[in-house]
Amino acid sequence: MLLYHYPFKPVRKYMFDLFKSRPGDVKEIRNNLLQFIKEKLQRFEGGEGDNITGLYLFINCTESEKHIYESAVYFDKPDKFKTEEVQRIVDDYAISLPANWKFELAFTEEFPTDAYKANDVDAALFISTKKVGATHKKARAYIKVLSGHAEKETYLLESTSGKINIGREAKVQTADGFFRKNNIAFVPAENMDANRSVSRQHAHIEWEPESGSFFIFADEGGVPPNNKVKVRSVGGVPVKMHATEIGHRLKEGDQVILGESVVLEFTYSGE
Repeated sequence: MLLYHYPFKPVRKYMFDLFKSRPGDVKEIRNNLLQFIKEKLQRFEGGEGDNITGLYLFINCTESEKHIYESAVYFDKPDKFKTEEVQRIVDDYAISLPANWKFELAFTEEFPTDAYKANDVDAALFISTKKVGATHKKARAYIKVLSGHAEKETYLLESTSGKINIGREAKVQTADGFFRKNNIAFVPAENMDANRSVSRQHAHIEWEPESGSFFIFADEGGVPPNNKVKVRSVGGVPVKMHATEIGHRLKEGDQVILGESVVLEFTYSGE
């Protein structure tokens, strides 16, 4: 009935818009992604590439489109996109990446705030670099446990503390056989139901001298498909953390959710 009142032209325009909204074929998407990566790596030509520690590519697509994007990045062959496609760009521009540089790919609904956004494809790229030019500014802050059961209610953070691990149990053995000490430790899950969604290696906090700020990072147990880390600033929307190398700068009043029910608050006030 609607088509009878709105004949040929509107239908043609609708069909054209529908066609335009569809993703390209596998080759086109791959070329767009590689062109995007190439543009962002150009500024690291020559010796600047030594400071790169990893490239993290994020893709946002519908479930029905996902198989096309997976084919474009050789999703079933994890190293092929890195070693054949991205490495070719690196070689063309004489970018001297360190031998152990990382490449990770994630499908996500949200892009990290510090990542570069692509124009021709719904993707973003985060380039992780070494921290250089450290300053000697000192600071202290606090983590308060608002929900969940930790060994303390308040933890002191100092810029000289180094890496501050967060997780379930004070000392845990990792997959490689070494032990990790959790400075902010939650009691075993069997004793407290609220702690069940806290991983043994969930997150950590580090001081960044360049910006004079504390940053929180998700660890292996705190990124999908495992448990999660979310941060919400006062008056802001929650930010989900998708990769272990991308930190979030903590600001006064930030709340950090570990898993489902454990909530921490970051503050510069010890009261």
